[in-house]
Amino acid sequence: MPKKEKYLLKASIALAAVFAVAPASNAMHIMEGYLPAGYCVAWGLICLPFLIAGFFSLRNKVKENRRNLTLIAMSGAFIFVISSLKIPSVTGSCSHMTGTGLGAILFGPASVSVLGIIVLIFQAVLLAHGGLTTLGANTFSMAIAGPLISFGIYRLSQKMRINKRIGIFLAACLGDLFTYCVTSIQLALAYPSEAGGVGASVVKFLGVFAPTQLPLAVIEGILTVVIVIGLETYAKPELKSIGFFKEKEAR
Repeated sequence: MPKKEKYLLKASIALAAVFAVAPASNAMHIMEGYLPAGYCVAWGLICLPFLIAGFFSLRNKVKENRRNLTLIAMSGAFIFVISSLKIPSVTGSCSHMTGTGLGAILFGPASVSVLGIIVLIFQAVLLAHGGLTTLGANTFSMAIAGPLISFGIYRLSQKMRINKRIGIFLAACLGDLFTYCVTSIQLALAYPSEAGGVGASVVKFLGVFAPTQLPLAVIEGILTVVIVIGLETYAKPELKSIGFFKEKEAR
């Protein structure tokens, strides 16, 4: 294994070890059994085409260059670690960073859907963070909707010639916030308010999430920029292989 790949592997292991000591709590994504069965099935079916597209996307990226596996694995580990740190926010859910913006920027939103569902399965089984019955809903909000926004914002910032690091920050930060907008809608659809219906319930959930999620989104944006700076320093060939650098930037 090349020295740069060894460095990335050791860094990811060290990061995981640091955060692994975080105290467990009863907070989670949308927790096991919290959504009615019909909603669980519906969200799972909605996720299916995205997951199929993501599988083919990842397969093609590995076929193009086997070294892409290193960045793919690192992106998955980043999602697992950063989304495992949760702050209790409201009954049935919590506030936490998502980590999916990095993968969306590097590989596109389709690939992240597969990485996200793998992470969510491990968290549900090993950490009681989220649930298997609510896997579809959690996958859609965290691994599909959020990454789509992150990818779109990053591409838009490129077209507008915004500084790359600012674009990365905005993509990760706003992708995180959009994830919780979708989660709020999912919860509101399942449990509409008696006074005001779904709309009032959405506002209520967003209001409860906002105090903790806004600063977490900013932190995630900063962390994502720091990670990309590290990759630009120690993994430039790998970033070039996935087309992250334009030709003039890679020189």
